[in-house]
Amino acid sequence: MDTTAGDFERCYRAVQSRDSRFDGWFFTAVTTTGIYCRPSCPAITPRRANVRFFPSAAAAQGAGFRACRRCRPEAVPGSPDWDRRADVTGRAMRLIADGLVDREGVLGLARRLGYSERHLNRQLVATLGAGPLALARAQRARTARLLIETTTLPLTQVAFGAGFASVRQFNDTVREVFGATPTELRRSARRRDESTPGSIPLRLTYRPPFDGAGLISFLGSRAVPGVEEAVAGAYRRVLDLPRGAGIVLLRPGDRHVDAVLRLDDLRDLSAAVQRCRRLLDLDADPVAVDGQLGADPLLGPLVAARPGIRLPGTVDGDELAARAVLGQQVSVPGARTLLGRLVALAGEPIATPEGTLTHRFPTAAAIARWADGPQDGVGLPASRRATLGRVAAALATGDLALDPGVDREAMSVALRALSGIGPWTASYIEMRALGDPDAFLESDLGIRRSLAALGHTGEIGALAARWRPWRSYAGMHIWAAHTAQPTPKKQRSIA
Repeated sequence: MDTTAGDFERCYRAVQSRDSRFDGWFFTAVTTTGIYCRPSCPAITPRRANVRFFPSAAAAQGAGFRACRRCRPEAVPGSPDWDRRADVTGRAMRLIADGLVDREGVLGLARRLGYSERHLNRQLVATLGAGPLALARAQRARTARLLIETTTLPLTQVAFGAGFASVRQFNDTVREVFGATPTELRRSARRRDESTPGSIPLRLTYRPPFDGAGLISFLGSRAVPGVEEAVAGAYRRVLDLPRGAGIVLLRPGDRHVDAVLRLDDLRDLSAAVQRCRRLLDLDADPVAVDGQLGADPLLGPLVAARPGIRLPGTVDGDELAARAVLGQQVSVPGARTLLGRLVALAGEPIATPEGTLTHRFPTAAAIARWADGPQDGVGLPASRRATLGRVAAALATGDLALDPGVDREAMSVALRALSGIGPWTASYIEMRALGDPDAFLESDLGIRRSLAALGHTGEIGALAARWRPWRSYAGMHIWAAHTAQPTPKKQRSIA
């Protein structure tokens, strides 16, 4: 982390004021206690001479500090900087959070990013104070604590479910990071009752304000039959994870989202949690977004009406691409109908259906096979079926990739080069699948009509330029204002 006097003073003032907005941005370590905390820790503010600041929990752990038992710094939202950045650090952090190092090692991470292991390690240490192994170790420790405190699984299963290579490594890491053995952590945990045997209840934290109701409504109204469903103010869906399937129920709460997970393989817990966080945009910095957009004369009233609006993300980039292509030129209910047919034809049934959830969303390879087959069965126009087939084939062969670690700029170029992918579809995929905070659906009819209703009749591109780098969030505000108005049933809008 930067060590200039100005940077130190800014961090120290945040600690003095116990400002929770900085939780996850940096970590505070106290040399006299050997403990690191989140900036908002309620403990007595340490003296300046005894404080060190670190850009990541892994860096603090690497310097010999253990996590505070009072403020639990490992439970803070992720850094919005890592979530937003398109450079190698941001891409690496998103892949590490998805569990790639545990599955493919540092070599696999380096290959995915297009760097040598040595260069990648040097880059991450310079930016985050820790290399990929240390960052992955910190994540395994967080996952282990979740399993220790929220399940009754034997600790041996917890060790391997969290990604540790051995029980000894698990015990040593937990003791070093949390200052307690796994048995002591379980004994002191105040576990909530599990509503369903085998479920894993979690709390996914976020930075307020958070328009959770609006986000759940957005996802629920677009729920694909067989894969997703709206459940009394909550949202539930099937997850297609690296080692098996899962089901998650998400319900917004006060300063956290309640999540209940059921997994075929416990080793998918880290990936499942991170994908849910991306889906709900939980690592965003709403104060920064609302501060800029709220000062705009046109958007100010919209931001005041819905503070903390989030970008609906995705749990799988390939799935989102298919949804975007099928959603072209049709209404939201029409897109749901088409997608439900596609799931029934090409999706893989899950072993244990739950509610109306019966299938995984079809893989890119399965969609490509269907598109290349003799029968349609979905009801798509021939041109859109061909476009969907081209996109699915590119994803299946690796010519196109929409995972959290891709180079957004390169993938944007590759997307737009595909025949049948226009500006609307490309921008929509960039916003939701790639998490681009500055994508803008200028041609969307809903956005155009909403802007006209707000009194803007001029050129949209110039207007949107003043909302950079948050044009995606601006579009969601404009869209939210539009959906409150009566609109033609056949109108195309955000799918």
